[in-house]
Amino acid sequence: MTGFLVKFAAQLSKFMLPIQLFRQNKELVLEGLKKKHFKELNLVDDIIAIDEKRRQIQVENDTLLASINSASKSIGQLMGQGKKEEAEAMKAEVAKHKEQTKELADKLAELEKEQFDMIVKLPNLPHSSVPEGRVAEDNEVVRQWDNMPDLSAQKVPHWELTEKYNLINFELGVKITGSGFPVYIGQGAKLQRALIAYFLDHNINAGYTEYYPPYMVNETSAFGTGSLPDKEGQMYYMPADDLYMIPTSEVPVTNVYRDTILTEAELPVKMTAYSPCFRREAGSYGKDVRGLNRVHQFDKVEIVQLVHPDKSYDVQEEMVAHVEKLLKDLGLQYRVLRLCGGDMSFASARTYDLEVYSAAQERWLEVSSVSNFETFQTNRMKIRYKDGNGKTQLVHSLNGSSLALPRIMACIIENHQTPDGIKIPEALQPYFGAAMIN
Repeated sequence: MTGFLVKFAAQLSKFMLPIQLFRQNKELVLEGLKKKHFKELNLVDDIIAIDEKRRQIQVENDTLLASINSASKSIGQLMGQGKKEEAEAMKAEVAKHKEQTKELADKLAELEKEQFDMIVKLPNLPHSSVPEGRVAEDNEVVRQWDNMPDLSAQKVPHWELTEKYNLINFELGVKITGSGFPVYIGQGAKLQRALIAYFLDHNINAGYTEYYPPYMVNETSAFGTGSLPDKEGQMYYMPADDLYMIPTSEVPVTNVYRDTILTEAELPVKMTAYSPCFRREAGSYGKDVRGLNRVHQFDKVEIVQLVHPDKSYDVQEEMVAHVEKLLKDLGLQYRVLRLCGGDMSFASARTYDLEVYSAAQERWLEVSSVSNFETFQTNRMKIRYKDGNGKTQLVHSLNGSSLALPRIMACIIENHQTPDGIKIPEALQPYFGAAMIN
């Protein structure tokens, strides 16, 4: 990482997991980290030890500063009384103390940087409702909608259908850019555009304000949402400008309110945005990532909310239901999973994944994640509100895919295929302008 995180380590160390949590609830922190299968548990004791050392030095420094202030007043009085020798002796003592405070300040800066480097490695702590588990197979199926489509012998995967109907050219993307950058053509491009417009309208009708954010962000923004340092290897970075291509519009949209104090009446803040997303996805190979299953550039519509802390888990359920409505209207068979601790993201306190069944591939494909970050992001970004008593509090942040397009498009093409072409879901037809692709 570049200079920002080093330069502002001392300030930023205050805006992650609060240090009071380590001192007062060490066992709670360890329990949460274990549920997320975080390996470096020794960091907790190291952070507490450094904090204790930092506090001792701070007390020593404060005592010296108080002594300097007191002596400075005495020097003026002595000079006024004509006691020049005593005043000069006291000046020498003050100069010595000032050198000591400078040394202590340097030590404090070193300790804060060391503490910061440790704290940023720690993920958010999971909510109590998060199930135990290490891998995706341990996730809890909350509910499932509709029966699996029966295609009988018609089990043609989307990468063959997109070639048959000239919707997407994967080889052309390799020629222009590289693997994982598909080129949408004709009706394929039109279907992509129709889905984006449909998703945005659905979100706007539910009270979300639309944003059209930049596709690049600075390091401050990426750090604020937890993308850095956790996903540094997955993000495309442009060193000449010190900017990152966004992995999702969640990053720029949530940062709209960075360093902002809202009124309680302004909550909830509901935002939606379309953007292309860029992810390196290093190490992804094999049949499970063929076609649109995993790409480096893809389109997604996102929903983000900033809410009162007392309401965030109810809001998360509402956001999941909001995404479910989209899937039902598209006629796609889906299920909702509550992720186990080991399968959750770095910043999330609780996550629901929504998966759509691919009839041709005979497997479930993730199309949305709806996460509650509690104060993990807003603590980094200092997004706050004033409660009824005038006290400043951190809001909770949530986000969800509404929806990610590649796998949605793959499942529409596969699950709605017929001998005569591909049926367009009725809700999408006004946006697409036709009932079939043929």
